[in-house]
Amino acid sequence: MKAAVVTSFDAPLALEERPVPTPAAGQVVVQIEASGLCHTDIHAAHGDWPVKPTPPFVPGHEGVGLITAVGADVTRRSVGERVAIAWLGHACGHCDHCISGWETLCEQQRNSGYSVDGAFAEYAVADADYVVPVPAEVSAFDAAPLTCAGVTTYKAIKVANIVPGERVAIFGVGGLGHLAVQYARLVGAEVIAVDLTEEKLQLARELGADHTVNAATTDPVPAIAELGGADVAVALAVTPKAFEQAFATLRRGGRLVCVALPPESDGPMHLPIFETVLKGISVIGSIVGTRQDLAEVFRLHALGRTRVIAESRKLDEVNEAIEDVLHARTAARLVFQF
Repeated sequence: MKAAVVTSFDAPLALEERPVPTPAAGQVVVQIEASGLCHTDIHAAHGDWPVKPTPPFVPGHEGVGLITAVGADVTRRSVGERVAIAWLGHACGHCDHCISGWETLCEQQRNSGYSVDGAFAEYAVADADYVVPVPAEVSAFDAAPLTCAGVTTYKAIKVANIVPGERVAIFGVGGLGHLAVQYARLVGAEVIAVDLTEEKLQLARELGADHTVNAATTDPVPAIAELGGADVAVALAVTPKAFEQAFATLRRGGRLVCVALPPESDGPMHLPIFETVLKGISVIGSIVGTRQDLAEVFRLHALGRTRVIAESRKLDEVNEAIEDVLHARTAARLVFQF
């Protein structure tokens, strides 16, 4: 099979021929039909974060395809079933986080395309218990971005505990942000979209944003203050400055939901203690979603409640695709189709 492999943090991905994997007990082999390119894959390939993957490895945690083989003891998945391979590749299932519905916080978790090989390949092996069935009404092409961009922003909107009518500012309208706009609308929010490009702001308006702010030409802090301030700000842009701006837009009692993970070299986010305390601000970290969250995301899409904006690429174009994402030359998500 063909696979895109990170051989070094300072080298382009290499296209290699590898043997098709064989499933061990409890595993399935998935023939990949579509695999989304997430900014996390780029951070992984560049070794941007404090906990780094170990090359060589295959990135990819938005993989969707058909099961072609099952290992011993697999009873809940079957050959021919379409499933998604998400970031949460495995969790222990026994710790207090797992049993309380927060499996994404499990300290023993393994992550697809990071600590185990992922879906930038024609076939991928995965834990049978952690792949998620894809409804027949959802195409593989749409399901791929929903497997991370969708479930991550869906979870962020969930943990913000938004009350209908609250103002929600989405900082960054890209692969994640265009879905965050839609999920915020689904819970009844008044949505403010913030980005640096007019094209993405136009997309946000098409998807239902009530207000847009071009942060390249307008300071979003006073602009959002004129609207009354944000009750919730969701930080999806990968720069600490965007996080700090998002915080500064919040009205009293507001919630900052931190989602994006800028490179460690970009430095920390600075939070003013006085305003945080006096204004009663909550700062919430939100990391992807559970298998149940992803099932809900697929269900909403099957019902026609969301749209996925994505462009198709071939795996041979993986390095060019990464450059396009880094230079904001894409409308939203890029999806490798096999």
